[in-house]
Amino acid sequence: MESFGFGPGTIQIADDGAVARVLHPDGRQVLQSTWGKGFVITDRGSHRFDQPVLTRWRSSGLDLLHQLGDLELRVGRRFGEHWTETYELRNPTAEPVAVGSLAISTPYRDVYRSSRESLIGAVHAHIWTGGADAWAWAVPMDGSSPGLGLQLKEGELWAYSVEGRDTDSSSNTRGLLYLHVTDHARAPHAMGGQPLITLQPGASYRWTWQLGWYDDLPAFHVDRQPRLDADRLAADVGETIEVHGHGPVTSDEPGLKYVEADNARIALLFHEPLRVIVERRTRFILDHQRRPELADSRRYAFVPYDNDSGLTVQTGTWRDWSDGRERVGMARLLQEVRDRGWGDRAELDEALAGYERFVRDYLVDEDGTVHEDSVEQEHIRLYNFPWFARFLLAQGDRAGAIRVLEKYYELGGDHFLAFDLGPLLSELGLHEHLIRHARTFLEYGDELPPHEVNYEQSMVAPLLELLAAAYRIAPDQIDGAELSRRLPWLTAFAADQPDVRLRYVPIRHWDGYWFGRLRLWGDVFPHYWSVLSAAVYDAWPRELVSPEQAAWLDSAADAILRANLFGFSSDGTATCAFVYPSCVNGQPAHVADPLANDQDWALVYALRRNSPAF
Repeated sequence: MESFGFGPGTIQIADDGAVARVLHPDGRQVLQSTWGKGFVITDRGSHRFDQPVLTRWRSSGLDLLHQLGDLELRVGRRFGEHWTETYELRNPTAEPVAVGSLAISTPYRDVYRSSRESLIGAVHAHIWTGGADAWAWAVPMDGSSPGLGLQLKEGELWAYSVEGRDTDSSSNTRGLLYLHVTDHARAPHAMGGQPLITLQPGASYRWTWQLGWYDDLPAFHVDRQPRLDADRLAADVGETIEVHGHGPVTSDEPGLKYVEADNARIALLFHEPLRVIVERRTRFILDHQRRPELADSRRYAFVPYDNDSGLTVQTGTWRDWSDGRERVGMARLLQEVRDRGWGDRAELDEALAGYERFVRDYLVDEDGTVHEDSVEQEHIRLYNFPWFARFLLAQGDRAGAIRVLEKYYELGGDHFLAFDLGPLLSELGLHEHLIRHARTFLEYGDELPPHEVNYEQSMVAPLLELLAAAYRIAPDQIDGAELSRRLPWLTAFAADQPDVRLRYVPIRHWDGYWFGRLRLWGDVFPHYWSVLSAAVYDAWPRELVSPEQAAWLDSAADAILRANLFGFSSDGTATCAFVYPSCVNGQPAHVADPLANDQDWALVYALRRNSPAF
């Protein structure tokens, strides 16, 4: 194992010339596996590369040669203040070769062993494969500096894929990331389209990237000088978005719009007004996502729907497809629509009255206990309690909502981070629970108890929402500095890639498997529970941040909520998961899952937002 200095960090190279370890200046390991191996898929055969046929060590790095069938891949690695890698794929034959996929492993240590190990020993990897404008940003999960920035200096990168995701790794690791020159052979549609690269006899394809340590993401962007970007990536149809490096862009049709210039690409979203989207979606839910074939109150329950077959989905034993749990989000959407005077009031009242009867028959006991669904009555899941308390409150049953929350705390809720607790406890005047719960989690520090995932954005966002609500009613008992210390834990989950589905949208990478029909692991962008971050940003005490930070919070909240409109189509259908990578474990992805499940929470939070800008 050879070591090289890399700015204030260190790189260790294995005997085969691959990068075995990258040590952050604070000592944390940035990688979870070996960097620099990969594969190529061509019309003349496919090959993985690992052990080189030639290695030449130098004082500043090393050079490698891999033989990939008839092709040669030369790799140069140089270290110092920056870490620079150059890859050159050459065709030495007398015939052209079509390259359909070419990938390099960049396995950032994006894993969740525990909250503390995540915060002090892992990184979030934010990837943008926008052609010649490609970059990556690996930031410590506690939001501290420096971060590790990768910028493309030569060539183009058009996709990224994920390997190593399965039921054994489950939700606590993001998987091994690969950066692609192209992934045309496996997912030609991905990220706006993948090029097919043809190497003529004697020709080569070369790309270079450079890595360095930067104090923060803005400092990294200043150094790399983007070719294409825009201050906002979503707008109403008919509005104009000014794209720097291209010019004004508009659309009279809703949907995603790619903009290309100078071998780079960004992705914009033009959407219809929120009311139009919401009323159309509500109509679809009423028409298609209930079970009128049933005889009792279960006929009023809201259930998942398969957009491919046109059938509702029967629960079976898969709880994330049940008629309980997160599906209450559809009822909450109907309540928000009703309370605004939108839609058909009589029809909404009838639907919600029927759903309330179902809730009281099957899901919520008189003592406030909330059950999983109409079949599973034994398992108690604390996440469900605030959702159904909020539903009962919106139906006018304040006492029932309080009973549900009292039962939540009786069952150990002080040590659990369910969603919407801070605002709900404040609204119901349950200040004693709120302050005690906030203090309990301040005492936990960075050793948060594991939830359904060891550490995730939907633990940190509810934590901050709880603390902000407690601080607002009792600033003498909750130290604002403790809130400020934890805010970077949340912001670190996202970056500012110039794709509306990614910008400020926090990383989540398991929901396609648990909630979708395709059962794909891998990054879901956007994801509806990213709205939890938007809710925190909107509610954050402005006296704890500068005016510039407050403006950023407003902008990020707006971007997250608008990004999630991508999941709703003009016919009222919806998707619960857009799996963003080009492939996951070799399975083509960059696809909207056909299941409409629990994504309507995104619309609920958009409607609840206080800002008049959205």
